[in-house]
Amino acid sequence: MRRVSICTLGCKANQADSAALAGLFRERGYEVVEFPAPADVYVINTCTVTHLGDKKSRQMIRRAVRANPDAVVVVTGCYAQVAPEAVAGLPGVRLVVGTADRGQLVDLVEQVARTGRPRVLVGDPRRRREFEELGPAFFDTRARAWVKIQDGCDNSCTYCIVPRARGPVRSRRPEGVLREVQRLIGEGYREIVLTGIHIGAYGQDLGDAGLVDLLRRLINLPGLKRLRLSSIEPPEVTPELIHFMADSPVICRHLHIPLQSADDGILLRMGRRYTGEEYRRLVEAIKGRIPGVAITTDVMVGFPGEDEDAFRRTREFVETVGFARTHVFQYSRRPGTPAAGFADQVPPAVKEERSREMIAVAARAARRFAEQFVGATMEVLVERSRDRGWWEGLTDNYLRVLFRNGEQLEGQLVAVRLIGLAGTVLLGEGCEKGTDRGRNCGGAVE
Repeated sequence: MRRVSICTLGCKANQADSAALAGLFRERGYEVVEFPAPADVYVINTCTVTHLGDKKSRQMIRRAVRANPDAVVVVTGCYAQVAPEAVAGLPGVRLVVGTADRGQLVDLVEQVARTGRPRVLVGDPRRRREFEELGPAFFDTRARAWVKIQDGCDNSCTYCIVPRARGPVRSRRPEGVLREVQRLIGEGYREIVLTGIHIGAYGQDLGDAGLVDLLRRLINLPGLKRLRLSSIEPPEVTPELIHFMADSPVICRHLHIPLQSADDGILLRMGRRYTGEEYRRLVEAIKGRIPGVAITTDVMVGFPGEDEDAFRRTREFVETVGFARTHVFQYSRRPGTPAAGFADQVPPAVKEERSREMIAVAARAARRFAEQFVGATMEVLVERSRDRGWWEGLTDNYLRVLFRNGEQLEGQLVAVRLIGLAGTVLLGEGCEKGTDRGRNCGGAVE
């Protein structure tokens, strides 16, 4: 049997894309193996959000070539889309495909393998108008599955290259989403994560269905245990969405809402459509309606023009707003974006120092959020086993939990009493009874 190995870099949308590509290869008789196990085909699904994404993508390409110089090495994703010539010039790369037209990827791979001629197939993303259905996704666990509901972005953030890589908003038809989620429920997945490039814009190109309309249909599917939303922009967290989440026992108490900066001047230069105070009021509204909710976020340091006062405002915001987790990253100059041409670029050493400081602040905030749940019993979706009988999983409000149990629990929902904290990871012990969303003591809840 032919073997394919897929390496995924970047966002949850890329993870969903890779799972769909794995499904395509499986349907054609390929065995999907872990990266970089020996394989006949390597697919590197790349990221280009920052220069580090580019660098890691190149590293994984070289790693695949070293693993088997005779394999067909395929490079796809956002880096392949925006820099196809550079990617095609890397030694060992046989096929370059961008962020669309991937439904024929297996045929293209076999054509390249047969002819020995490398190919580059990257079109203009601005011409894309329909969501590309790739077929049933394949995941190597039975815990969480990602379902992509849209692609593309119509925002114009001055630092962001994603619209150039992904094209305009294209929403997946609700019927396609429902079929995919029903299939995954039938295969035993306990948690479904809805993802995309700009999920808050879901349905704006369909005319008759928005995000809440889709959620309303999904939560009624028999057997659905958890439904989680991936990243959503602040203006799109509407009162309707907040109230719907609060009233649903299925939707996870977790929202990832990118902040980027809390300084209004920087937000304006970034092209973000909110102020720091508006963001704070949004968080307060969510927490007031959904007890125990986790708000996670992204924070960028070193954007052009960010002086000490602007950085201090963002640092103090992260210290006080109560984030459950914060992804901190340094501004990266992306060719072709407006911010790349701004004159007041922040020196690399300053960005590095601010990054270290913000990461420390974020870690303390994450620990404070987790501490408030010590002593509670919560429902944990068990994702994987660890050494010596330890298991690891997630609560619905995105707390990572380690607990000891001798049973086979992967993919199960288990009630766990939280008894301590190691860094930002909660330590727990199993209980004996069932639970309703983990608020009472219990063991396996299914």
